[in-house]
Amino acid sequence: MSVRIRLRRMGKKKQPHYRIVVADSRSPRDGRFVENLGYYNPLPTPALLSVDLSRVDYWLGQGASPSTTVDRLVRRARKGGGGGVALVGASAPVAEGEGEDAGGDGEDASAVEASAARPAEEGAAPEPATDSAPEDDGATGEAAPA
Repeated sequence: MSVRIRLRRMGKKKQPHYRIVVADSRSPRDGRFVENLGYYNPLPTPALLSVDLSRVDYWLGQGASPSTTVDRLVRRARKGGGGGVALVGASAPVAEGEGEDAGGDGEDASAVEASAARPAEEGAAPEPATDSAPEDDGATGEAAPA
């Protein structure tokens, strides 16, 4: 089975966006695929690109061949964007040894989690959970618990 990394067209008429997928070369363009590696939306300025580079490297190591367009997009993702393309999500390249300084996403997420957990740790009363279900006003005939 010959495997290719290529674009799969999605979206409405005249409003395309693409998923970057690994598929058998004999499958149709929008047909079955093995794995979804990211997406590319060319309509906004700059175009949006999200690629899981570690999975791309895995599939290239397994012998998959990228299409011309995917090869160009992966090269742009490795450079960190540019050329009218903005990287989205965890697709930013991380060089070895730059673990915590590259983007700072890991530190921000842990800081947000810590600040969200802080009120519970300090003994503050947790906020009541809100449901979409209406409150029981006793109209159903059941007695309210005392």
